[in-house]
Amino acid sequence: MTAAVDRTSLSLPLLTLASASLAILALSQPSQVPLGWGFVFKPLTTLLIIWQAWRRRAAAPRLARWLRAGLVCSLVGDVALLWPEAGFLPGLVSFLLAHICYILAFCTRVRLGAVRWPFLLFGVIAAVVLGRLWTFVPPALQPPVVVYVAALAVMASQAWAWWRACVSGPEEGQARWAAWGGTLFVFSDAMLAINKFAGPVDMASLWVLASYWPAQWCMAQSVGRAAKSGAA
Repeated sequence: MTAAVDRTSLSLPLLTLASASLAILALSQPSQVPLGWGFVFKPLTTLLIIWQAWRRRAAAPRLARWLRAGLVCSLVGDVALLWPEAGFLPGLVSFLLAHICYILAFCTRVRLGAVRWPFLLFGVIAAVVLGRLWTFVPPALQPPVVVYVAALAVMASQAWAWWRACVSGPEEGQARWAAWGGTLFVFSDAMLAINKFAGPVDMASLWVLASYWPAQWCMAQSVGRAAKSGAA
């Protein structure tokens, strides 16, 4: 059992990295790699991250439940965004639900807004990005985009609030993963929005996905400690 657990611990990150690399290659270089690879490896990468979250030992079940729910909502969004135009609004809603799940997860560990400066920081970042893109966003999409950006900023802020509220505590490691996951998510979504509304951005898929999947991996890590060898 110990050897099997150790092999999984080593192979799962490598499998995830390989799958993500193939997805990024397919989606950013469709003339060189079959586009169909993206339809396989994009959802597969997120599924592998979900597996990582499920195999971790959760000391806080409510935190783990909401984090895993957020990853599943993200998988739905990933599939929707394989069709960038028709799937944009369904994808936006799916990721909005994912961020709400993440906010609820972090709120199980610390009160919403317990540390205020991250809300100010990410609020300013969100306002600047939204302000620069506002004239490019179609009127019909402006309300859902505003709601989404607000949820994204709150999610990242609450992740940092959790981290800063438990510095030197037993949950600091988990909270740090969540904080960096939230930060990477903000960067990834900013690049996606710039490419969609004000772009195009060169190698947009590379910039978006190379920050998106590390963000989700961080969320999976924040579930808790890795399962102990021989726990089963």
